[in-house]
Amino acid sequence: MARYTGPKCRLCRREGVKLYLKGSRCESDKCAIAKKAQAPGQHGTRRKSVSEYGKQLREKQKAKRIYGILEKQFKNYVNKALSSKGVSGEILMQLLESRLDNMVYRSGFAVSRAQARQFIRRGLFNVNDREVNIPSRTLKIGDVIKPISFEKIHLREGIVLPEWLEANIKERYVKYSRLPMPEDTQEKVDVQAIIEFYSR
Repeated sequence: MARYTGPKCRLCRREGVKLYLKGSRCESDKCAIAKKAQAPGQHGTRRKSVSEYGKQLREKQKAKRIYGILEKQFKNYVNKALSSKGVSGEILMQLLESRLDNMVYRSGFAVSRAQARQFIRRGLFNVNDREVNIPSRTLKIGDVIKPISFEKIHLREGIVLPEWLEANIKERYVKYSRLPMPEDTQEKVDVQAIIEFYSR
């Protein structure tokens, strides 16, 4: 399976914002953006004017890197959003947020989406009381995510559960209660620019 294996901090520096790819390190003084804000590479310090196409490309790359998705799969999400009824940008974000690896991360069961994918691949989570090992699985409203063993996962400290997720502390599970709205999304991504990029 194709995946990015290079330095993750380099991706944050390229986009010029924190993408929170390395969990707690992104919140500390060791964060690459705090140390070296310019883009990586020999010409990273140069300031150039960015065209409209360039801005759209950067927004697309940023979204892909935040959610840990490669080009082919991301384009499939965009095509699905474009062919669905409703606002394409909102539908795209709902599709991305409804991925199982994102849900595990949002629930605080992993410190990053990469770690969430690793946990899911190892079979550490049940969805509706069935073991699932596919991180890209799209969840539906009413689906319940429950860790098989809390000893093998890393609960994120200071987690604030999104309003579209419902936690049951007694039963120790998280329920997908409703579709996320644009105001619920924590990532600062210009989805309209992404839609325009693929609509060319």
